[in-house]
Amino acid sequence: MPKLKTRKSVKKRYKLIAGKRFVRRKAFKGHLLEKKSPKQKRNLANTIVVSEADTKVIRKMLVY
Repeated sequence: MPKLKTRKSVKKRYKLIAGKRFVRRKAFKGHLLEKKSPKQKRNLANTIVVSEADTKVIRKMLVY
């Protein structure tokens, strides 16, 4: 059976913590920042733990 390939986009976006949970950046911080308040931009700069349902999907994409 051939090797399964890791999805490179997922590898760049998610980081594994504590061996079982994933951390990701929040969306909407890439552009159009002039109209967003400083409070909103500060909040978007933080990382967030991925939900349990999405963790299963990410694990399938990150085979190795």
